[in-house]
Amino acid sequence: MSVLLLGGSPAASSSGARLLQHIGDKLALQGHRCNRLQVRDLPAEALLHGDFNDPAIVRATALVLDADAIVIATPVYKASYTGILKAFLDLLPQDGLDGKLVLPLATGGSQSHMLVLDYALRPVLASLSARFILPGIYATSAQLQWSPEAGFEADAPIAARIAKGVAQLSAELQALPSYRAAQHQLTTPALAA
Repeated sequence: MSVLLLGGSPAASSSGARLLQHIGDKLALQGHRCNRLQVRDLPAEALLHGDFNDPAIVRATALVLDADAIVIATPVYKASYTGILKAFLDLLPQDGLDGKLVLPLATGGSQSHMLVLDYALRPVLASLSARFILPGIYATSAQLQWSPEAGFEADAPIAARIAKGVAQLSAELQALPSYRAAQHQLTTPALAA
């Protein structure tokens, strides 16, 4: 199964980017193929002007449409997800997440913004026709540590949520072929006997 790791941070090095990478590594260990897309790497002018035909936007949109699941990460700015992430999501077709599983992630400076996933990001993902939006994972920067020697480490409660989120996403991905087969049977007209 194909998973797209979609990063919405304008910073190249951030706790959210490390969290996204960590989850991608765990999914890869379970046999899932992961592609990566950092929205900050897309042409700013194409994002701001809504240039659907820009070659980089076309390739990025294809990555989304081809994925079975999306793990989407964003830092919290001004009690919401980032503007560059919103600019990219606005370029997706109205049903751009149709049939897809989505695991949303957010990082922030305090617990005060932990509901941003449910009140800001989840409605946009639902409007793009995501099949199933898993419970999100929110962590503060203090709960996620990184060092060159030790690598990525999460506090115990966050590590447990990460493990649960990865297990749930993996299980849903394994069930996806059966779901698609059942949907196909529902939409395929029966042949006359």
